[in-house]
Amino acid sequence: MAANQKPTDATPAFIALHRANVPFKPHSYVHDPRAESFGMEAAQALGVDPGRVFKTLMAVVDGELCVGVVPVMGSLDLKALADALGGKRAQMADTAHAQRATGYVIGGISPVGQKKAHRTAIDKSSAQWPTIFVSGGRRGLEAELQPDDLAQITRAVVARIAR
Repeated sequence: MAANQKPTDATPAFIALHRANVPFKPHSYVHDPRAESFGMEAAQALGVDPGRVFKTLMAVVDGELCVGVVPVMGSLDLKALADALGGKRAQMADTAHAQRATGYVIGGISPVGQKKAHRTAIDKSSAQWPTIFVSGGRRGLEAELQPDDLAQITRAVVARIAR
């Protein structure tokens, strides 16, 4: 999507990308509520390499809610996330807390357009792709954008945080 176009799905993520003049392309698909992995479902539905589709995971690092963005086929290395964000200890955030703090539902949490900006780390594997896919703010909606643009809009640290 060109930076000057209006998003067709006005999610907080798409609104934030539009306001920041970040070029992105929206992709939608019919979400299957029985899907075991939201990210793998997105990769299959959109016909893209799962390495290009990234999931947004919420974790608590030294008592602070933070964001980890990793490929859907991998998992978040909590120790690496804590290290990347200058912390000592990390654990996955409670689902209800993550939903309240971000304004999104699980499976649709976007790293962009959350209720409040959280410290973010993006796995460095993102740099191997010209564009990556992240949640557009609801299940069945993805935003395709350049990894550097995602890092810039989220003020993210880029580090190896995936296993």
